[in-house]
Amino acid sequence: MNAAAAPTTLLAFDYGTRRTGVAVGNTLLRQAQPLATLAAEGDAVFTKAEPLIREWQPTALVVGVPRHPDGEPHDNTRRAERFARRLAGRFGLPVHRVDERYSTTEALAAGARGDAADAAAAAILLDQFFREQASPEPPAQESDAAA
Repeated sequence: MNAAAAPTTLLAFDYGTRRTGVAVGNTLLRQAQPLATLAAEGDAVFTKAEPLIREWQPTALVVGVPRHPDGEPHDNTRRAERFARRLAGRFGLPVHRVDERYSTTEALAAGARGDAADAAAAAILLDQFFREQASPEPPAQESDAAA
């Protein structure tokens, strides 16, 4: 991200098969805030995400991709990757991926409980994305550019 560019808003998603946490942040402050937890399964999560995307008008989205501690993928890795691809296709926005290992554990350790833990985990993911963008090394995860 270019420091001279106008500040932009991003939404982050901590995807789950039953609940998806959402956080918002911008490139000026480079801080994320928990926004909502979407209690939805299947395609219903996109229906619930749409009003948030319309309201906040992000320039990009961030999705946490879980992996085993050794970095190997598992079933939820594939689900999160599919969710990221579908977000990009449905909303026409770039979708960046970040490693979400331990984000929910970190949110719980910080005191988040219940549905708030999912939104807090999404904020942790977005804060991580901002840190990765500030580092001189490229982010470890790939991005889907909107076609």
